[in-house]
Amino acid sequence: MSNKIIQNINDIFAPKARLGIMTILAINEEADFSSLKKQLDLSDGNLGAHMNVLEKENFVEFKKAFVNRRPKTTYKLTETGRKAFTEHLKQLEAIIKKVK
Repeated sequence: MSNKIIQNINDIFAPKARLGIMTILAINEEADFSSLKKQLDLSDGNLGAHMNVLEKENFVEFKKAFVNRRPKTTYKLTETGRKAFTEHLKQLEAIIKKVK
C-alpha cells in the first residue's frame, strides 16, 4: 500500500470521539450536545474539547437556544465539514479495498 493513501487521511478525524461526532452529524441533520454526549459516552469536558477542535476547523457550527428555560446547544456539519468527512471516508474505503 502506498504512503500516499495514508497521507490523505485527515488527522482531525483520527480520535474515535471525533469520528463518532462527524458520523452522527453526517447521518442526522443536527444533534444537540446532550444527545451527542449520551451516544458517544463522553463527559461534558471531553465532548466540549472535541467540538472546539471541529469548530476551529470550520467542520461544525452550533446554535444556542433556550428550551423550557434550559440552554440547548445544537450542532450541524458545515459544507466544509461534510466535504472533508466525505473525503476522509473515501480514503478509508480505498484502504479497505487495498487490504481485501
